Amino acid sequence: MTTPRTEHLVLPGVLTAEQAAATVAGILAVQREDGAIPWFRGHHLDPWDHTEAAMALDAAGEHEAADRAYDWLARHQNADGSWYAAYQDGDFAEVTDRGRETNFVAYIAVGVWHHYLSTGDDTFLDRMWPSVYAAMEYVLRLQQPGGQIGWKGEEDGSFTTEALLTGSSSIHHALRCALAIAEQREEPQPDWELAVGALRHAIRRHPERFLDKDRYSMDWYYPVLGGALTGAEAKSRMEKDWERFVVPGLGVRCVVPNPWVTGGESAELALALWAMGESDRALEILQSIQHLRDEESGLYWTGYVFEDDAIWPRELTTWTAGSLLLAVAALGGDEATCQVFGGEQLPRGLDPDCCA
Repeated sequence: MTTPRTEHLVLPGVLTAEQAAATVAGILAVQREDGAIPWFRGHHLDPWDHTEAAMALDAAGEHEAADRAYDWLARHQNADGSWYAAYQDGDFAEVTDRGRETNFVAYIAVGVWHHYLSTGDDTFLDRMWPSVYAAMEYVLRLQQPGGQIGWKGEEDGSFTTEALLTGSSSIHHALRCALAIAEQREEPQPDWELAVGALRHAIRRHPERFLDKDRYSMDWYYPVLGGALTGAEAKSRMEKDWERFVVPGLGVRCVVPNPWVTGGESAELALALWAMGESDRALEILQSIQHLRDEESGLYWTGYVFEDDAIWPRELTTWTAGSLLLAVAALGGDEATCQVFGGEQLPRGLDPDCCA
Protein backbone atom coordinates (compact mmCIF):
# COMPACT_ATOMS: atom_id res chain seq x y z
CA MET A 1 0.00 0.00 0.00
CA THR A 2 2.98 2.32 0.41
CA THR A 3 3.10 5.17 -2.11
CA PRO A 4 5.46 8.10 -2.76
CA ARG A 5 2.72 10.33 -1.35
CA THR A 6 3.11 8.89 2.14
CA GLU A 7 6.86 8.30 2.31
CA HIS A 8 7.36 11.69 4.00
CA LEU A 9 4.88 10.64 6.70
CA VAL A 10 7.24 7.99 8.06
CA LEU A 11 8.17 8.68 11.69
CA PRO A 12 10.01 6.17 13.89
CA GLY A 13 7.77 4.65 16.51
CA VAL A 14 4.73 6.43 15.05
CA LEU A 15 4.13 5.51 11.41
CA THR A 16 5.71 3.32 8.80
CA ALA A 17 5.01 4.19 5.16
CA GLU A 18 2.51 1.34 5.03
CA GLN A 19 0.75 2.50 8.19
CA ALA A 20 0.60 6.09 6.92
CA ALA A 21 -0.96 4.90 3.66
CA ALA A 22 -3.51 2.86 5.63
CA THR A 23 -4.45 5.88 7.76
CA VAL A 24 -4.95 8.04 4.68
CA ALA A 25 -7.02 5.26 3.12
CA GLY A 26 -9.07 5.09 6.33
CA ILE A 27 -10.01 8.78 6.05
CA LEU A 28 -10.78 8.42 2.35
CA ALA A 29 -13.04 5.46 3.11
CA VAL A 30 -15.15 7.67 5.40
CA GLN A 31 -15.30 10.62 3.02
CA ARG A 32 -18.57 10.74 1.08
CA GLU A 33 -18.83 11.16 -2.67
CA ASP A 34 -20.05 14.74 -2.16
CA GLY A 35 -16.79 15.58 -0.34
CA ALA A 36 -18.13 15.57 3.22
CA ILE A 37 -15.93 13.99 5.91
CA PRO A 38 -17.99 13.01 8.98
CA TRP A 39 -16.38 11.87 12.22
CA PHE A 40 -17.17 8.33 11.10
CA ARG A 41 -19.93 6.84 8.96
CA GLY A 42 -23.29 7.20 10.65
CA HIS A 43 -22.12 10.09 12.85
CA HIS A 44 -22.23 13.82 12.25
CA LEU A 45 -19.92 16.26 10.47
CA ASP A 46 -18.75 19.50 12.02
CA PRO A 47 -16.93 22.11 9.87
CA TRP A 48 -13.78 22.29 12.01
CA ASP A 49 -13.04 18.57 12.11
CA HIS A 50 -14.06 18.21 8.46
CA THR A 51 -11.41 20.81 7.59
CA GLU A 52 -8.74 19.17 9.75
CA ALA A 53 -9.30 15.85 7.96
CA ALA A 54 -9.11 17.62 4.59
CA MET A 55 -5.78 19.18 5.58
CA ALA A 56 -4.46 15.74 6.46
CA LEU A 57 -5.44 14.52 3.00
CA ASP A 58 -3.50 17.38 1.43
CA ALA A 59 -0.49 16.55 3.60
CA ALA A 60 -0.69 13.04 2.16
CA GLY A 61 -0.93 14.28 -1.42
CA GLU A 62 -4.64 13.49 -1.83
CA HIS A 63 -5.35 16.92 -3.27
CA GLU A 64 -8.43 16.03 -5.32
CA ALA A 65 -10.16 14.57 -2.27
CA ALA A 66 -9.25 17.64 -0.21
CA ASP A 67 -10.55 19.92 -2.97
CA ARG A 68 -13.90 18.12 -2.84
CA ALA A 69 -14.01 18.65 0.93
CA TYR A 70 -13.60 22.41 0.52
CA ASP A 71 -16.16 22.45 -2.26
CA TRP A 72 -18.60 20.85 0.20
CA LEU A 73 -18.01 23.75 2.61
CA ALA A 74 -18.58 26.34 -0.11
CA ARG A 75 -21.87 24.70 -1.14
CA HIS A 76 -23.19 24.48 2.44
CA GLN A 77 -22.21 27.93 3.71
CA ASN A 78 -25.09 29.93 5.15
CA ALA A 79 -26.02 33.29 3.63
CA ASP A 80 -24.46 35.13 6.59
CA GLY A 81 -21.07 33.43 6.05
CA SER A 82 -21.43 30.83 8.81
CA TRP A 83 -21.88 27.07 8.98
CA TYR A 84 -23.98 25.13 11.43
CA ALA A 85 -22.20 23.22 14.17
CA ALA A 86 -23.32 19.75 13.06
CA TYR A 87 -24.74 18.00 9.98
CA GLN A 88 -26.00 14.43 10.11
CA ASP A 89 -24.23 11.76 8.07
CA GLY A 90 -26.59 10.11 5.61
CA ASP A 91 -28.35 13.35 4.79
CA PHE A 92 -26.22 16.44 5.13
CA ALA A 93 -29.25 18.61 4.42
CA GLU A 94 -30.31 17.64 7.97
CA VAL A 95 -28.80 19.98 10.52
CA THR A 96 -28.54 18.50 14.01
CA ASP A 97 -27.06 21.56 15.77
CA ARG A 98 -28.06 25.01 14.50
CA GLY A 99 -25.55 26.85 16.63
CA ARG A 100 -22.86 28.67 14.65
CA GLU A 101 -19.60 28.30 16.54
CA THR A 102 -17.15 30.98 15.57
CA ASN A 103 -14.01 28.85 15.67
CA PHE A 104 -15.77 26.30 13.44
CA VAL A 105 -16.63 29.06 10.97
CA ALA A 106 -13.16 30.62 10.94
CA TYR A 107 -11.18 27.43 10.38
CA ILE A 108 -11.89 27.33 6.66
CA ALA A 109 -9.15 29.96 6.24
CA VAL A 110 -6.54 27.62 7.72
CA GLY A 111 -7.60 24.78 5.44
CA VAL A 112 -7.83 26.89 2.29
CA TRP A 113 -4.38 28.42 2.83
CA HIS A 114 -2.91 24.97 3.53
CA HIS A 115 -4.47 23.59 0.33
CA TYR A 116 -3.12 26.49 -1.70
CA LEU A 117 0.38 26.04 -0.28
CA SER A 118 0.12 22.32 -1.01
CA THR A 119 -1.00 22.75 -4.61
CA GLY A 120 -0.21 26.29 -5.80
CA ASP A 121 -3.70 26.28 -7.34
CA ASP A 122 -4.65 29.93 -7.94
CA THR A 123 -8.00 28.92 -9.41
CA PHE A 124 -8.88 27.17 -6.15
CA LEU A 125 -7.92 30.26 -4.15
CA ASP A 126 -10.08 32.46 -6.37
CA ARG A 127 -12.99 30.06 -6.03
CA MET A 128 -12.77 29.84 -2.24
CA TRP A 129 -12.06 33.51 -1.50
CA PRO A 130 -15.75 34.52 -1.27
CA SER A 131 -16.34 31.77 1.32
CA VAL A 132 -13.27 32.74 3.34
CA TYR A 133 -14.17 36.43 3.23
CA ALA A 134 -17.77 35.84 4.30
CA ALA A 135 -16.69 33.49 7.09
CA MET A 136 -14.21 35.97 8.57
CA GLU A 137 -16.71 38.81 8.38
CA TYR A 138 -19.23 36.68 10.28
CA VAL A 139 -16.71 35.82 12.98
CA LEU A 140 -15.56 39.39 13.47
CA ARG A 141 -19.11 40.58 13.99
CA LEU A 142 -18.85 38.66 17.27
CA GLN A 143 -15.56 40.28 18.37
CA GLN A 144 -15.94 42.07 21.68
CA PRO A 145 -14.41 45.44 22.70
CA GLY A 146 -11.70 43.58 24.62
CA GLY A 147 -10.57 41.70 21.50
CA GLN A 148 -11.96 38.28 22.41
CA ILE A 149 -14.49 36.55 20.12
CA GLY A 150 -17.94 35.50 21.28
CA TRP A 151 -18.00 31.76 20.88
CA LYS A 152 -21.41 31.18 19.30
CA GLY A 153 -24.07 32.77 17.11
CA GLU A 154 -27.66 31.62 16.99
CA GLU A 155 -29.96 31.10 14.02
CA ASP A 156 -32.10 34.11 14.98
CA GLY A 157 -29.08 36.42 14.69
CA SER A 158 -28.41 36.71 18.41
CA PHE A 159 -25.05 35.69 19.83
CA THR A 160 -23.18 35.15 23.06
CA THR A 161 -20.61 37.67 24.21
CA GLU A 162 -18.81 35.01 26.25
CA ALA A 163 -15.52 33.85 24.77
CA LEU A 164 -13.56 30.59 24.93
CA LEU A 165 -9.78 30.70 25.08
CA THR A 166 -9.37 27.62 22.91
CA GLY A 167 -11.80 28.88 20.29
CA SER A 168 -10.36 32.38 20.21
CA SER A 169 -6.83 30.97 19.91
CA SER A 170 -7.93 28.90 16.92
CA ILE A 171 -9.57 31.99 15.41
CA HIS A 172 -6.29 33.90 15.91
CA HIS A 173 -4.60 31.30 13.72
CA ALA A 174 -7.42 31.42 11.17
CA LEU A 175 -7.29 35.22 10.92
CA ARG A 176 -3.59 35.10 10.16
CA CYS A 177 -4.20 32.53 7.42
CA ALA A 178 -7.04 34.66 6.05
CA LEU A 179 -4.66 37.64 5.92
CA ALA A 180 -2.15 35.49 4.03
CA ILE A 181 -4.85 34.65 1.49
CA ALA A 182 -5.80 38.33 1.19
CA GLU A 183 -2.15 39.28 0.65
CA GLN A 184 -1.75 36.61 -2.02
CA ARG A 185 -4.79 38.04 -3.79
CA GLU A 186 -3.58 41.62 -3.25
CA GLU A 187 -6.78 42.52 -1.43
CA PRO A 188 -5.68 44.20 1.84
CA GLN A 189 -7.97 43.77 4.85
CA PRO A 190 -6.95 46.41 7.41
CA ASP A 191 -9.90 45.62 9.68
CA TRP A 192 -8.70 42.02 9.95
CA GLU A 193 -5.19 43.25 10.79
CA LEU A 194 -6.56 45.30 13.68
CA ALA A 195 -8.81 42.45 14.80
CA VAL A 196 -6.06 39.84 15.01
CA GLY A 197 -3.83 42.20 16.99
CA ALA A 198 -6.57 42.94 19.49
CA LEU A 199 -7.39 39.24 19.78
CA ARG A 200 -3.74 38.31 20.38
CA HIS A 201 -3.47 40.99 23.07
CA ALA A 202 -6.52 39.57 24.85
CA ILE A 203 -5.11 36.02 24.73
CA ARG A 204 -1.68 37.08 25.98
CA ARG A 205 -2.64 39.62 28.63
CA HIS A 206 -6.27 39.21 29.69
CA PRO A 207 -7.27 35.68 30.71
CA GLU A 208 -10.19 37.18 32.64
CA ARG A 209 -11.89 37.96 29.32
CA PHE A 210 -12.43 34.25 28.66
CA LEU A 211 -14.63 31.66 30.34
CA ASP A 212 -12.71 29.59 32.88
CA LYS A 213 -12.00 26.24 31.23
CA ASP A 214 -8.68 25.70 32.96
CA ARG A 215 -9.40 22.00 33.47
CA TYR A 216 -9.25 21.36 29.71
CA SER A 217 -5.89 20.64 28.14
CA MET A 218 -6.89 22.54 25.00
CA ASP A 219 -6.98 25.77 27.01
CA TRP A 220 -3.42 24.97 28.07
CA TYR A 221 -1.78 24.45 24.69
CA TYR A 222 -4.04 26.23 22.20
CA PRO A 223 -2.65 29.73 22.78
CA VAL A 224 0.66 28.21 21.63
CA LEU A 225 -0.79 26.13 18.79
CA GLY A 226 -2.76 29.15 17.55
CA GLY A 227 0.39 31.28 17.49
CA ALA A 228 -0.65 33.87 20.06
CA LEU A 229 2.09 32.78 22.48
CA THR A 230 5.61 32.17 21.18
CA GLY A 231 9.16 32.02 22.49
CA ALA A 232 9.65 32.29 26.24
CA GLU A 233 5.92 32.87 26.86
CA ALA A 234 5.05 29.64 25.10
CA LYS A 235 7.74 27.65 26.89
CA SER A 236 6.67 28.99 30.29
CA ARG A 237 3.04 28.04 29.64
CA MET A 238 3.96 24.52 28.55
CA GLU A 239 6.22 23.88 31.53
CA LYS A 240 3.71 25.22 34.04
CA ASP A 241 1.07 22.53 33.46
CA TRP A 242 3.05 19.74 31.81
CA GLU A 243 2.71 17.28 34.69
CA ARG A 244 -0.91 18.25 35.19
CA PHE A 245 -1.97 17.12 31.72
CA VAL A 246 0.63 14.73 30.30
CA VAL A 247 0.43 11.07 31.33
CA PRO A 248 3.83 9.55 30.47
CA GLY A 249 3.60 6.73 27.97
CA LEU A 250 -0.14 7.20 27.36
CA GLY A 251 -0.77 10.71 26.03
CA VAL A 252 -2.55 13.86 27.16
CA ARG A 253 -5.57 14.14 29.41
CA CYS A 254 -8.56 15.83 27.85
CA VAL A 255 -9.80 17.11 31.21
CA VAL A 256 -8.20 16.97 34.65
CA PRO A 257 -8.49 15.06 36.87
CA ASN A 258 -10.27 12.50 34.64
CA PRO A 259 -8.13 9.41 33.88
CA TRP A 260 -8.80 9.78 30.14
CA VAL A 261 -6.20 10.48 27.47
CA THR A 262 -7.27 11.46 23.97
CA GLY A 263 -5.52 11.12 20.63
CA GLY A 264 -6.63 14.42 19.15
CA GLU A 265 -5.40 16.53 22.06
CA SER A 266 -2.16 14.56 22.19
CA ALA A 267 -1.44 15.08 18.48
CA GLU A 268 -2.29 18.78 18.71
CA LEU A 269 0.02 19.17 21.69
CA ALA A 270 2.76 17.52 19.63
CA LEU A 271 2.11 20.03 16.85
CA ALA A 272 2.36 22.90 19.35
CA LEU A 273 5.62 21.50 20.72
CA TRP A 274 7.01 21.22 17.19
CA ALA A 275 6.07 24.86 16.55
CA MET A 276 8.05 25.79 19.68
CA GLY A 277 11.10 23.95 18.35
CA GLU A 278 10.73 20.99 20.72
CA SER A 279 10.58 18.19 18.15
CA ASP A 280 11.97 15.56 20.52
CA ARG A 281 9.15 16.02 23.01
CA ALA A 282 6.65 16.17 20.17
CA LEU A 283 7.90 12.80 18.92
CA GLU A 284 7.61 11.29 22.41
CA ILE A 285 3.98 12.41 22.65
CA LEU A 286 3.12 10.92 19.26
CA GLN A 287 4.85 7.67 20.13
CA SER A 288 2.92 7.50 23.40
CA ILE A 289 -0.49 7.31 21.69
CA GLN A 290 0.16 4.41 19.36
CA HIS A 291 -1.91 2.24 21.70
CA LEU A 292 -4.90 4.09 20.19
CA ARG A 293 -4.18 2.86 16.66
CA ASP A 294 -6.55 0.37 15.05
CA GLU A 295 -4.44 -1.53 12.54
CA GLU A 296 -7.41 -2.94 10.67
CA SER A 297 -8.79 0.47 9.63
CA GLY A 298 -5.65 2.57 9.98
CA LEU A 299 -7.65 5.02 12.10
CA TYR A 300 -7.33 5.92 15.78
CA TRP A 301 -9.62 5.54 18.75
CA THR A 302 -10.72 8.85 20.25
CA GLY A 303 -9.56 8.06 23.78
CA TYR A 304 -8.50 5.63 26.49
CA VAL A 305 -9.59 5.46 30.16
CA PHE A 306 -6.40 4.20 31.76
CA GLU A 307 -7.81 3.44 35.22
CA ASP A 308 -10.24 0.98 33.59
CA ASP A 309 -7.92 -0.13 30.76
CA ALA A 310 -10.75 0.69 28.37
CA ILE A 311 -11.02 2.32 24.96
CA TRP A 312 -13.70 5.01 25.27
CA PRO A 313 -15.68 6.06 23.39
CA ARG A 314 -15.71 3.17 20.93
CA GLU A 315 -15.28 5.36 17.88
CA LEU A 316 -12.56 5.67 15.26
CA THR A 317 -12.61 9.33 14.23
CA THR A 318 -11.29 10.94 11.06
CA TRP A 319 -10.23 14.03 12.98
CA THR A 320 -8.07 12.04 15.40
CA ALA A 321 -6.30 10.45 12.45
CA GLY A 322 -6.12 13.84 10.75
CA SER A 323 -4.51 15.57 13.71
CA LEU A 324 -1.89 12.82 13.95
CA LEU A 325 -1.06 13.01 10.24
CA LEU A 326 -0.65 16.79 10.43
CA ALA A 327 1.70 16.50 13.40
CA VAL A 328 3.75 13.86 11.60
CA ALA A 329 3.78 16.00 8.44
CA ALA A 330 5.17 18.96 10.40
CA LEU A 331 7.87 16.84 12.02
CA GLY A 332 8.64 15.40 8.58
CA GLY A 333 9.12 18.83 7.05
CA ASP A 334 6.06 19.00 4.79
CA GLU A 335 6.36 22.55 3.50
CA ALA A 336 2.71 23.57 3.50
CA THR A 337 2.05 22.14 6.96
CA CYS A 338 5.19 23.75 8.35
CA GLN A 339 4.26 27.16 6.95
CA VAL A 340 0.70 27.01 8.26
CA PHE A 341 1.53 25.80 11.79
CA GLY A 342 5.04 27.22 12.18
CA GLY A 343 3.57 30.69 11.87
CA GLU A 344 6.74 32.57 11.03
CA GLN A 345 5.55 33.31 7.49
CA LEU A 346 1.97 34.22 8.44
CA PRO A 347 0.98 37.89 8.74
CA ARG A 348 0.76 39.09 12.34
CA GLY A 349 -1.67 41.95 11.85
CA LEU A 350 -1.41 45.13 13.92
CA ASP A 351 -0.82 45.15 17.66
CA PRO A 352 -2.94 47.50 19.79
CA ASP A 353 -1.54 50.98 20.39
CA CYS A 354 -2.00 50.60 24.13
CA CYS A 355 -1.81 47.72 26.57
CA ALA A 356 -4.86 48.44 28.67
